[in-house]
Amino acid sequence: MKVNELAEAATDRDPGVGLAAVAALRALLEELEATHVSNARDQGWSWEQIAEALGVRRQSAHRKHARRIGR
Repeated sequence: MKVNELAEAATDRDPGVGLAAVAALRALLEELEATHVSNARDQGWSWEQIAEALGVRRQSAHRKHARRIGR
């Protein structure tokens, strides 16, 4: 399903449809975040810069992503 279709499904009055769309959007968001964090680290960004861009604390960004990207 495309992003715009997921966004539309998220507003469906049927809870099954809406909740499934929310779960799919959440998974997509996590994948996008991981991709961009990896890209930022590859370009030399500090954990502090990444955390600021994400609106979280440095420790939170590091804890969530460091193990996955091996840094």
